Amino acid sequence: MEIKFRGASISFNSSGRGSPLILLHGFLESSNIWKPYIESLSRKRQIITIDLPGHGKSGFIEDVHSMELMADAVKAVLDHLEVKKASLVGHSMGGYVCLAFIEKYPEASESIFLMNSTPEADSPERASGRDRSIELVKKHKKAYINMAISDLLPAEKHSQFQKELDELKEDAHSFSEEGIIAAISGMKIRTDRTEVLKSFSHKKYILIGKKDPIMNWESIQTKAASTNSEFILTEDGHLSYVENQSKIQRILHFID
Repeated sequence: MEIKFRGASISFNSSGRGSPLILLHGFLESSNIWKPYIESLSRKRQIITIDLPGHGKSGFIEDVHSMELMADAVKAVLDHLEVKKASLVGHSMGGYVCLAFIEKYPEASESIFLMNSTPEADSPERASGRDRSIELVKKHKKAYINMAISDLLPAEKHSQFQKELDELKEDAHSFSEEGIIAAISGMKIRTDRTEVLKSFSHKKYILIGKKDPIMNWESIQTKAASTNSEFILTEDGHLSYVENQSKIQRILHFID
C-alpha cells in the first residue's frame, strides 16, 4: 500500500487488528527487516511497517530528510489508516524518527522502544563522518553500501549472518543516491532528544548490544538511566532484530 506525502510515495503495510504497533527500520534498511516478526505479532494487534522516505519503495522528497520530516511521513500513514495512537519501535535511525514523533505528536504516542539507537545528537566527530559518507556515496554508492552494512556487525559475526547481510545489501542497492544522502544529512542535523525521552510519560525501552560497532553501550546505559528508560543489554552487534530475534519477539509482545 502507499500514500502520497509531499509529492512522493510512502510505502507501508498494515496487518492484524488491535492495539497498533509501528515498526520503523534503520538507515540503508527497509520495512523488509520486520518480515520475520509480522505473522506472530499481528495475531494479537495491528502491525504497521513503513518504508521511510528514500528507503525501500518510498520516494525521495527533498535534499535533507530530517527526522521531523520522516516523523511527519509516519503520521500521514497513521492518519490514512485512521489510527489515533500507537506504540513505536525504531531500529537505529528508526529510533531517531520515533523520538521526533513523540516530540511532535505526543497525543498519538504510546510506548517507545529504541533498538540499537540513542536520544543523543551526533558528536562533532560523528557529524564529520557523515560528511565523508556523503562524498563516498557520490563517488561509489555500491561500495559505500557494502562497507556500511558490513560494519554493522563485528567481524566474528559475519559468517553467522552472511545471508542476512547480503539481503540487506541487495535491498539497499535499489535505493537512490539522493535518498541515501538525504537520510545521512538528516541524521547529521538531528537534535539531542534526551529531555524529550525523559519527559515521555509512557513505557520506554532502550536496547543496545555489547558488541555494537556503531554505538557505545555504556554511554547508552547512562542515557537510559537519566531518562528513566528500561535498559536492555545484549551480546549483539548493531542488528539485534537479526541476532536476537526470539528476545525481540518477546519484548514486542509485551511492549505496552
